[in-house]
Order: sequence, then structure tokens, then C-alpha cells
Amino acid sequence: MDNMDNDPTLLHDRYYARGDDVMLPEVPYDQFRAGSQFFVLTRRHAIMVVRDMRLWKKFKLPCLIKRRDSCYPEEHYFPTLLDMHDPEGCTKYTLTRVNWTDSVAGHPHMYQPGEVSAHLIRELRKSNGTYSYMFARKFAPECLEPLMEIADSVILRD
Repeated sequence: MDNMDNDPTLLHDRYYARGDDVMLPEVPYDQFRAGSQFFVLTRRHAIMVVRDMRLWKKFKLPCLIKRRDSCYPEEHYFPTLLDMHDPEGCTKYTLTRVNWTDSVAGHPHMYQPGEVSAHLIRELRKSNGTYSYMFARKFAPECLEPLMEIADSVILRD
């Protein structure tokens, strides 16, 4: 499970999306986390999620209409729960490389067939300084053919 470096300006609106003090006392602001909506759970973490009743009752509450654009339970519940119960078992990075430049309505940049190249694959594989990425998103469906064309010569070679 990843827990991203938590930007206080990003977290503020997300923490209060269900209303002031709704998350308390179970989830203090300083323990609220954000992570990718794409994640992997270990068996131990999956058991923690299935057994949890205390935090889920907070995260399942509906978000206020005016703050609905800040309410992403899949990006908050899992990282918060697991960081509270097993901080050493969580990472501070993501496995998925996402390009947020030119994002539209909260969606990341979507690569188009004309962008697919060996250079793009090398850029996507670049490390964030500590860890390498295993996946990238977001590719238009039409990218399948150009990606397959470079699979043997670029993608499957390290």
C-alpha cells in the first residue's frame, strides 16, 4: 500500500469533505493520508481492511455537496487505515507513473498514438529518485497498436 507525501493544501479539503470534525476522534487530521486509487494489499493488510469497523464508519459517510470534488474514499480510507495500524508496512511512493500536466477535470494526461515512442517509454521508466515505476497511465485505446509494435524492441527489454 502506498501513502503519498501528503500536501497539506490537498489534504485539508479532503479531510473536511464530510463536514467539520466528522472524522474525529477516530481519524485525527495528522493521521489522515492520501494514496493512489491503484494499489496492492498484502494478505495481512487485506485482513486489516476486512476486520475494520471503526474507521470505515467515518469514511463511508456521504460527502457534502459543496465538497464532493474533494471526496475520494478509495484514495483515503485504505492509506489512512493501514498507516495507522502498520506504518512500517506502507510505502511513501506509488508504483504508477501518472502525468498530471494538461490534466482535464481531475483526469491525468492521456497519451495518444502519436506520442508512443521508445523515448516516451524511457521517460516513463525514470525513477522518482528512490523507486522505479512499474506501470504508467493513461493511454488511449488507440495506443495499443503502436505499443505492441515497440514491445519486443523497447518495452520488454531492460
